Amino acid sequence: MTPPTVRDDTTDADVAVTPLTRQTADRIAEYIGGSDLAEGTRLVGRSLAELLKVSRSPVRRALRLLERQGVVEPAERGGYAVALVRTEIAGSAARGPAQDPLEEVYLRIAADRLDGHLPDRVTENALVRRYALQPGQLTHLLRRIAVEGWIERLPGYGWEFQPMLTTMTAYEDSYRFRLTIEPAAVLEPGFLLDRPALENVRAQQQRLVDGDIRTIGNAQLYDLDSRFHEVVMACSRNSVFIDALHRVDRLRRLIEYRRSLGRDRAVVRRTEHVEIADLLLSGHRSRAAEALREHLATVSEEKTGRDAPR
Repeated sequence: MTPPTVRDDTTDADVAVTPLTRQTADRIAEYIGGSDLAEGTRLVGRSLAELLKVSRSPVRRALRLLERQGVVEPAERGGYAVALVRTEIAGSAARGPAQDPLEEVYLRIAADRLDGHLPDRVTENALVRRYALQPGQLTHLLRRIAVEGWIERLPGYGWEFQPMLTTMTAYEDSYRFRLTIEPAAVLEPGFLLDRPALENVRAQQQRLVDGDIRTIGNAQLYDLDSRFHEVVMACSRNSVFIDALHRVDRLRRLIEYRRSLGRDRAVVRRTEHVEIADLLLSGHRSRAAEALREHLATVSEEKTGRDAPR
């Protein structure tokens, strides 16, 4: 499951978007999805703080952040309740595009935004007219897009798209950046393997190799791909590295939909994910770092058409 992302501001009128706030929000979203909580389930701040082993202050900030993203909403008796259920938080990653009648519209919105056909600020009425949607369908799409981090609700009225990578130069730069920080993160002195999380994403990648990759769309494939890399990065315990990759993954989402590899090549790259996970699970960090570097360099060349440093 890909956790929600947040914009790049270090402060906000309502929420201080610190690494701790972001990480706490991610963990609460994972708890909602992992526990399969129903929409409307009340969330108790004290219980969340005890569960996550943090103070109540970062939990309160994280819940306000998740409210802004549409994952939670104010509860009738105070506090917050679940607004987005497991399948929506996951970005419908477990479903094929044929099972989601709104997938085509979602991709049209992504393409229109990438091509500059949608302004920075939009209203729900304008989107309903442009894409011939029912209000409930638009609500579903906006929640999904907000969780993925490329739109935010404006105070009072309307929505605002967030900055994304739109040029090939910026896209190439993102891969050069990842080539610098991701292999280095594996070799960080504070690296601590999160075995359950890594085994989970390894299993997801293996299912793709075994055939699931033929039945899911580019958006779902991107979610699973970025989730793998972010789990590996999280093991570094370097909050700056973790936050940086999280931001880059948000920024490159839309352009990645267009640069997705053919499924035959994508199978090869997901096989490399499995191999990297196996090296880490076996304690071979140096070999895993080198395999990760080679993997990123090859993917960069395939998607940009330019040689990447190795």
